[in-house]
Amino acid sequence: MNADKKVAFYTLGCKLNFSETSTIARGFVNEGFERVDFDEKADVYVINTCSVTDNADKRFKTIVKSALKKNDEAFLIAVGCYAQLKPEELAAVDGVDLVLGATEKFNVTSYINDLTKNQVGEVHSCEIADADFYVGSYSIGDRTRAFLKVQDGCDYKCTYCTIPLARGISRSDTLENVLKNAKEISEKGIKEIVLTGVNIGDYGKGEFGNKKHEHTFLELVQELDKVKGIHRLRISSIEPNLLKDETIDFVSKSETFVPHFHIPLQSGSDDLLKKMKRRYLRKIYTNRVSKIKEVMPNACIGVDVIVGFPGETEEHFLETYNYLNDLDISYLHVFTYSERPNTEAILMDGVVPKNVRSKRSKMLRGLSAKKRRAFYESQLGNTLTVLFESENKEGYIHGFTENYVKVKTPWNPELVNTLHEVTLTSIDEDGLVRFNFVKESVEL
Repeated sequence: MNADKKVAFYTLGCKLNFSETSTIARGFVNEGFERVDFDEKADVYVINTCSVTDNADKRFKTIVKSALKKNDEAFLIAVGCYAQLKPEELAAVDGVDLVLGATEKFNVTSYINDLTKNQVGEVHSCEIADADFYVGSYSIGDRTRAFLKVQDGCDYKCTYCTIPLARGISRSDTLENVLKNAKEISEKGIKEIVLTGVNIGDYGKGEFGNKKHEHTFLELVQELDKVKGIHRLRISSIEPNLLKDETIDFVSKSETFVPHFHIPLQSGSDDLLKKMKRRYLRKIYTNRVSKIKEVMPNACIGVDVIVGFPGETEEHFLETYNYLNDLDISYLHVFTYSERPNTEAILMDGVVPKNVRSKRSKMLRGLSAKKRRAFYESQLGNTLTVLFESENKEGYIHGFTENYVKVKTPWNPELVNTLHEVTLTSIDEDGLVRFNFVKESVEL
């Protein structure tokens, strides 16, 4: 029925969204649709939305307009987090035909009877309490790496966050299914798998649709380490209170797990961590970083931090800045606090003016650049393994070492998706690292 129909996808937000878009896209292909790029003319456009940043909300309308420019008769579908939180708002956007919430998005093809445009967007959005089943997914971002979803939802009640409202309770894929997906990915010749989820350290919870645990995150890591054919496994963001010493020790000895951790901090002030209802204080964070550096001195550690949270005084901000400046970390992801409906934080006193938020954000971004540079300099002279990407960027090919140093060398198509031993030599003017191949460069 859909033999000549084309579908295109646009994903906003996190790696988890990208892995879910891939699963949804495979559903369309199984129904006979041809998948095309979003900038091509298609019969159906699917936009996977995000609710974490202000920017993502505003971009939605722009993306809808750009799709309709290519085909004003196209059927437009909105799915994802923002579609769960504000379905009516998205349905009211001119040109949107269908809005699907957290549970419906994986059955999108069953909601399309015909592709006639609707006068008003049709909404199918469950009560978020119904989002208690798990859909495993993975995406292949390029031929080099895949994002493998192992967990969804969150039981934490951080006062700034809408994710529990958008994605429901914490629940996990079965260990068996994660391992099956990992094998499928490795059989496609992909060299690196990045584990993703909303709160991956909580893995195991909800494996049976309830709180009963059969497996833990450590067991997941141990089992994945045994899968044949995977060259690299990378843990994406993991909460400091859920990153246990046993996991850090295991990664330090693993052949496939790489020495790279991304650990959200959000604030270097215990006062603010309590107001945010985070599940740790600064001391735990310091201990995690020390433990990682003790067993993996060359590990790369990335940090999420929020600036401008209600009640953040200049003293609080400087406490965070100085703490991060002194900490042995490698880069920051800086988020400027933005008000979110239905969160506790929106009702808090001490609103930080937008211009002050912006200034603090710039200061931390400057600190991040300094930290990344210092980390790259600390790696010069080291022999590491690079996995090369698939894109020709202005005559260069880029790649990442196991500990997330970004390198470049003149474009050579034979290097795409190959692993090579290199010695890092210098930092280029664009901040990327140059290297020499070790001996005769043979793929590892």
